[in-house]
Amino acid sequence: MPFADHPVRRVSAVEGVRPGGRWPHSIPAVRQLLTDGLDLEPGVTFLVGENGAGKSTLVEAIAVAFGLSPEGGSTGARLTTRATESSLADDLLLTRGVGAKRAGFFLRAETMHGFYTYLEQNPGARPEPVFHEMSHGESFLNLINDRFTRQGFYCLDEPESALSFASSLAVVGVLNRLAESGSQVLCATHSPVIAALPGATILEVGDWGIRRTTWEDLQLVQNWKAYLQAPERYLRHVL
Repeated sequence: MPFADHPVRRVSAVEGVRPGGRWPHSIPAVRQLLTDGLDLEPGVTFLVGENGAGKSTLVEAIAVAFGLSPEGGSTGARLTTRATESSLADDLLLTRGVGAKRAGFFLRAETMHGFYTYLEQNPGARPEPVFHEMSHGESFLNLINDRFTRQGFYCLDEPESALSFASSLAVVGVLNRLAESGSQVLCATHSPVIAALPGATILEVGDWGIRRTTWEDLQLVQNWKAYLQAPERYLRHVL
C-alpha cells in the first residue's frame, strides 16, 4: 500500500525486537504480529476471539504506540491512575499513511469511569456532558456520539460491555459513519451484532495466532446461533 493515506497502514516489530517467551510475547497472536507484522486496512477492522486470546492486548498496544493514553481518551488525554498496560507498545513500529490525520481516540470499557472523572477535572473549552449522571450504556453512547466526530484513528476495546442490543446497533451505525468519512477503526469485540458491520475486515485471534475470516465463519457467531436455537443443550452442562 505505497500510497495509502489511512492513519495506520502497518504494525510491525521495532528493528531488533524478536518475540520471546515472556508475556505478552507468549500469546500466539502477539508472536505472529512481532514475527510477520500486520497490515491494517482502511475502514473498520474487528479483532474477535476468546478471553485471553490477545485481542485487547493488541488494541491497547497499538493505541498507545499511536500516541493515545492506555486508559482511554484522545491524543491529548493523559489520564493515569494505576498502570496495568503491557510494555508491548514499546516493541511496535507503526507505518503511517501519507498525510494521514494524527487525531484519534481510545475507548476502553474498563477505564471509562475514571475517564469521566478526568473530563470533569479537566474541562475543555466547550461544555461536556455529565457522563457520571447517565447510565452506563447511555454514557457510552453519548461519549461515542460526542467524541467520534473528527477524521482519525479510533481504537475500541469491547464497547459492547455496556450496551443493549439496540445500543449495539447504534454503535454499528457510528462505526460505519467513521469509515465513510475516511477514519480508521480498530475494535476488539465479543459482539456478533457489532462484528456484523458490512465491509469490515474481521481478524480472528486464538491459538493459531491471527487469521482473516468472515462473519459467518466466526466461532463466536456459530456458538451464538447454536445457543439461541437450543439453549438447553448448553445449560445442562452448567446447571
